[in-house]
Amino acid sequence: MMKLLVYGFFFTTSTMYSQINESATDSLKIKANLSLTGFWQSGNVETFIFRAKSDLSFKPWSDWVFKTQNSYVYQEFGKEKADEDILSLNFLYINPKRTVYPLMLGFFSTNYRREINARYLCGAGVSFEIIKHKTNWLKLSVTSEFERTLFKQAHFNLSNYNGNTSINTIRGTLWVNGKYYAFKDKIILSHESYVQPSLEASDNYRWQADLGVEFPLVKHLNFKINYRHTFESLVIANQERQDQFLTFGFTLKNYK
Repeated sequence: MMKLLVYGFFFTTSTMYSQINESATDSLKIKANLSLTGFWQSGNVETFIFRAKSDLSFKPWSDWVFKTQNSYVYQEFGKEKADEDILSLNFLYINPKRTVYPLMLGFFSTNYRREINARYLCGAGVSFEIIKHKTNWLKLSVTSEFERTLFKQAHFNLSNYNGNTSINTIRGTLWVNGKYYAFKDKIILSHESYVQPSLEASDNYRWQADLGVEFPLVKHLNFKINYRHTFESLVIANQERQDQFLTFGFTLKNYK
């Protein structure tokens, strides 16, 4: 029998939502949002998926905006853990109300299935606002980062990396993200994606696409469908390079 798990809770004094536009001009000094999605199937096949994703942005100074995006994914098949991943993306924007503005970033992540104990990135770049509307927006960013990844073992699908549990590289990243309101705000479409090649080794690259569709239910509550597709060229030997997630749930927000 198929069942959907519905999750809803507060873990700060603010309610939470999905994607925040750091360039938006309004009276809120702090914006926070949270999306919770999950899936459960029992019977002949037992499957459990839970995903939490939050955004928080605030202004430490008048022309600066700090934004942190954090997500947690847990997945089981037949009561055996298949995924337990943490991802923290942290950005500092300078003069984000402009069409072109600089940014700095720092990331941290873990990945159970890919046997990554920790991954660190830090870098900087520039963001371009292509579409700027009261609600609809589209942005393109280009950045460069130093990355260090600590693996649990040292046997990879690409043999030239064998013997190293710690792999360092310099990356260049192209980011595209946006949000759009359609049918008199009855449907909200959002996307976040990036392509991240190494600037030192052409065989070391990754990409990710994250797509969301939301349906407003009441003022601060939306129903959400989320799809995420990830790919990494360098993985532990005998692992698949790509993963896909389709989840359903609810979104809470403290702003429109």
